[in-house]
Amino acid sequence: MNFQQLRSIREAAKRGYNLTEVANALFTSQPGVSRQIRELEEELEVDIFERNGKRLTGLTSPGKEILPIIERLLLEAENLKKAGQDYARETQGTLAVATTHTQARYALPRAVQAFRENFPDVRIALQQSSPEHIADWVISGKADIGIATEGLSEFDELVSFRSYEWTHVIVVPQGHPLLALDTVSLHDLAAYPIITYDKGFTGRSHIDEAFDKAQVAADIVLTAMDSDVIQQYVALGMGVGLIASMAIEHHNTHHLHPIQATHLFRPNIARIAVRRGAYLRSYMYDFIQQLAPQLSREDIRSALSDNNGKG
Repeated sequence: MNFQQLRSIREAAKRGYNLTEVANALFTSQPGVSRQIRELEEELEVDIFERNGKRLTGLTSPGKEILPIIERLLLEAENLKKAGQDYARETQGTLAVATTHTQARYALPRAVQAFRENFPDVRIALQQSSPEHIADWVISGKADIGIATEGLSEFDELVSFRSYEWTHVIVVPQGHPLLALDTVSLHDLAAYPIITYDKGFTGRSHIDEAFDKAQVAADIVLTAMDSDVIQQYVALGMGVGLIASMAIEHHNTHHLHPIQATHLFRPNIARIAVRRGAYLRSYMYDFIQQLAPQLSREDIRSALSDNNGKG
């Protein structure tokens, strides 16, 4: 039994049993992958995969039990390597952080700056995508830490922690009729075209939830992932914007006017996620604490060992 065999099994299950893709991912040949899989099956004296001729079609019943064990073995091998690095080069390494564009631009700079002051020899790789992709990257090990608002607490493979709270704000150009109102209602808002985030991004579910609950039809005419893009189109007079408050607090380059919306939409909680069972290097604890200073290292360790895993 060797790690290449274990990786071949894991990648075959992960990539829909397509051995060509597995071979590409492992930088080897398709016959080599087939041989690794067959050798491990022979050693274990059980078929891990169902087959149609030479083609893999799925996991057998024993295979479904064996795969999680293989994943744990590979994870522990990775943890062992990280533990060695932690003691040999305690303040050196790379921290891969997956997050959304809004968090990367507006929420993380101060934390990243403080972290770099503490760990100048640690390289930081910021990867930006949707919360779903962020979760996938952390689960697969492509990212060490994931930061997003929606969905990270819904994955059993992840342990997530509450970080900071933020709200949405309405933004309009100068002279807009909504500025004359003491309090804007959802009905008032729905009278205008709305420009906001794509579904799955930056608290969008709370916006949809509020309109649905009030049974008010919102005319969402344009969506984007980037707060600046939304503000650009609002400045052009194409509609009323709904964005994260931190976006306009940091950079109101479009000279828009914010209108409070805390009474309309539920607050959003940014969450920090790591892969369940992963070994956290010392500097990873520091980065998490930059974003969630209320957490101690013991709090983080306790959450990592908690079966629930949602701090």
